Amino acid sequence: MNELKLWYTRPASNWSQGLPIGNGRLGAVIYGGVEQETWSITEVTYWSGEPESLPNQSKARANLDQMREHFFAGDYKGGDALAKQSLQPKKGNFGTNLTVCDVKLTFDHSGDELVRELDLDNACMHTGYTSNGNSISREAWASHPDGILASRISSEQPGGLSLSVQILGRTDHFTAVVINDDTIVFQGQATESMHSNGECGVRCQGTLKVIASGGRVYADEGHIRIVNADDVVMYLAANTDYGTHNDEWASESERQVKNAIAKGYDRLKEDHIADYRSLYRRVHVELGVTSQSSLPTDERIQLFMKDQHDDPQLFALFYQYGRYLTIAGSRSDSPLPLNLQGIWNDGEANRMQWSCDYHLDINTQMNYFPTEVSNLAECHLPLMRFIEQLAGTGRSAAQQFYGCEGWVAHVFSNAWGFASPGWETSWGLNVTGGLWIATHLREHYEFGLDRAFLAETAYPVLKEAAAFFLDYMTIHPKYGWLVTGPSNSPENSFYVNDSEKSEQQLSMGSTMDQILVRDLFTFCLEASSLLEVDEDLRQKLKDAIALLPPLLIGQRGQLQEWLEDYEEAQPDHRHLSHMFSLYPGNQVTPEGTPELSAAARVTLENRMGRETLEDVEFTLAALAANFARLHDGENAYKHLTHLIGHLCFDNLLTYSKAGIAGAETNIFVVDGNFGGTAAIAEMLLQSHAGDIHLLPALPAKWHTGNVRGLRAKGNAEVDVVWVNGEFVEATIQAFSAGHKSVRYRNHKVEINLEPNCTYRIDSNLNIERIHQRVLS
Repeated sequence: MNELKLWYTRPASNWSQGLPIGNGRLGAVIYGGVEQETWSITEVTYWSGEPESLPNQSKARANLDQMREHFFAGDYKGGDALAKQSLQPKKGNFGTNLTVCDVKLTFDHSGDELVRELDLDNACMHTGYTSNGNSISREAWASHPDGILASRISSEQPGGLSLSVQILGRTDHFTAVVINDDTIVFQGQATESMHSNGECGVRCQGTLKVIASGGRVYADEGHIRIVNADDVVMYLAANTDYGTHNDEWASESERQVKNAIAKGYDRLKEDHIADYRSLYRRVHVELGVTSQSSLPTDERIQLFMKDQHDDPQLFALFYQYGRYLTIAGSRSDSPLPLNLQGIWNDGEANRMQWSCDYHLDINTQMNYFPTEVSNLAECHLPLMRFIEQLAGTGRSAAQQFYGCEGWVAHVFSNAWGFASPGWETSWGLNVTGGLWIATHLREHYEFGLDRAFLAETAYPVLKEAAAFFLDYMTIHPKYGWLVTGPSNSPENSFYVNDSEKSEQQLSMGSTMDQILVRDLFTFCLEASSLLEVDEDLRQKLKDAIALLPPLLIGQRGQLQEWLEDYEEAQPDHRHLSHMFSLYPGNQVTPEGTPELSAAARVTLENRMGRETLEDVEFTLAALAANFARLHDGENAYKHLTHLIGHLCFDNLLTYSKAGIAGAETNIFVVDGNFGGTAAIAEMLLQSHAGDIHLLPALPAKWHTGNVRGLRAKGNAEVDVVWVNGEFVEATIQAFSAGHKSVRYRNHKVEINLEPNCTYRIDSNLNIERIHQRVLS
């Protein structure tokens, strides 16, 4: 465990070199060196904008029918023009998640022998150095139990600390005032003019308290000055009025800081570490150690960039870092789920047409791809609640834009559950964006088998989604298939067969839509039977499933992205939406659908083989996960290596390159961290196709290792050991009854799992029940 640290011998000159901490709501990226340190403070609900209703579309159903006539007749331009009239709302006060403020520490001394580190085992960031022979230690961490950020600065020599502390706002509406010499009280409002009108947004109130041992503390022109102290402790709390109904929120930060002082720093830290480790230590992974493992993290990343990747432990570090970011950013009581940048923010997406929001065409989904398999099911709960909220606002969108019952959401959402189409049909008319994010309800149930969750949350929300698509979909006059549309395949385009070879985005029955709808209808059919409800709905679902189009193979041997075998206008496009059928879905598997699997491989190879492939963090993670599903560990490894070496900042956070999708600079996007984490898990364990598949995509570089605590669908935990590329032993701990196949390579054995029993599987797949755990 203690080997898993991000560490550096250089100062962090900017945000992209800083180290993130978080408690599921409040976060900070801490950067600097000996003489200065900055805490970039964020809070997950600190959003500009406001909830708002868009104008009602009184002729929604008639408009939809008219559009479809054009598309069915091959008039894509005419259909697109009509879509732009009625399905392209104007941008309003959508908003974006903003940075709250910066805490600036300025030290009176210089120093050397600097070491910065983030210890993943205790979720503490530490900086150490010497100054004129005096050892200085600084640490910071974010407490989930107590809702605060805490820091301690210590001097080995008495009186060795002199520094100033100030807080600077990041929006126009911000004040920070020093009171009682040792406290800064700050207030702000999340306002900006790129994604809203500059006037509306969530308000915040916060408190920073300084407690010094020895020396003197006093106010100095908006700063707190500490002179000749032995030890300095700081507590910071911040809260917002998001979702509140009275003014009690405004005094919450003061209360949290007072409680922290009463508890004391050491006890706070003990509670923080115990709370964090109760999640983090569930999974342990070892992939091997080489000489590169002892180097600072930034130097290891640089070696990956130079194709010197004999460093299997860096993959283990990246994997556990993804789990750390999940725990730091998304806890069971978090008011909102992880957004485009988790709960942190480098500020770049806020100042351009991007927004630090909830992208529903892969990014938000990818944030939670590793959550269940990596044994962090509780961290999935904020997304479950957000999906319920989205379903509520999505009912209005279904009526306004389509005249349909049920609920729908499109390409992205905000803190208030925005569900309307985006304000440009080429990317904004992704009619299954809400359905894609709602598949996480099914994932959460299939891993944990919580029947109450199925009955009270997953099935009701997905049943309403099914109601929308049953009402919205139409029969294709040429094929007789039940199809969606108009919609796009995010965010790609194609050429239609006309003399102008015009580039289009909208069509009927895109492959992505059809995959998601088939999964939706099948799940609702099975869940209604299990719960013994909605018998009439079951027949409707059966009839609809029989009319859905199959997955198709195009003339180039590829898995078709659209219902027609169009020519791709952007064959190097960053999105691989139709590959949902392979990952994270399971309609395509090497064993069950070998021809479609071969077509999926052609699609992947066509994308990865192009020099002009859009080099994006989520694309590389998706390629790695898809190749893992094809049991191709070497290609999965190749794309993970590229992700870490070419698309990670020095702090191992992933980014999207400047120039792609309008990005003006390299922008931090957290989905690459989570997508890469998910891909590593897929290489070691898969359970999506009914089997518990051991080491399905193990690359040669990870020839010896072990993993403990991964979760499999069916409410089980799995440990695996391998040596010299060969499976040695596995342990399955079952928490629910069920029949499973355990598989390694082409060998398979059946097993009947009993609740609270543990099973050992040897290298020949012989199974031994070890013991039955007695629950109190």
